[in-house]
Amino acid sequence: IPMGVLSCMKYLMFIFNVLVFAGGTCLVGVGVWVAVDPAGFQDIVAAKPVLSTGAYLLLAVGIALSLLGFLGCCGALRRSRPLLLV
Repeated sequence: IPMGVLSCMKYLMFIFNVLVFAGGTCLVGVGVWVAVDPAGFQDIVAAKPVLSTGAYLLLAVGIALSLLGFLGCCGALRRSRPLLLV
């Protein structure tokens, strides 16, 4: 495989993992917002009974995605196969 292709794949993996990290961080932000101020979120979305459970679910999924995105970025930059497999 030519060296240019490997370099391109490295940067594409990095960009994809940055997007996953950013998405996870956004989910954490929304989860914190819903957990701290559920009344403000109820004005936008009328889902009252599952609001507290949904907030903690958003936090958990957001933290997991942020962690996976961060490990993927590190793995892409260092060319570490174990980090990319995580």
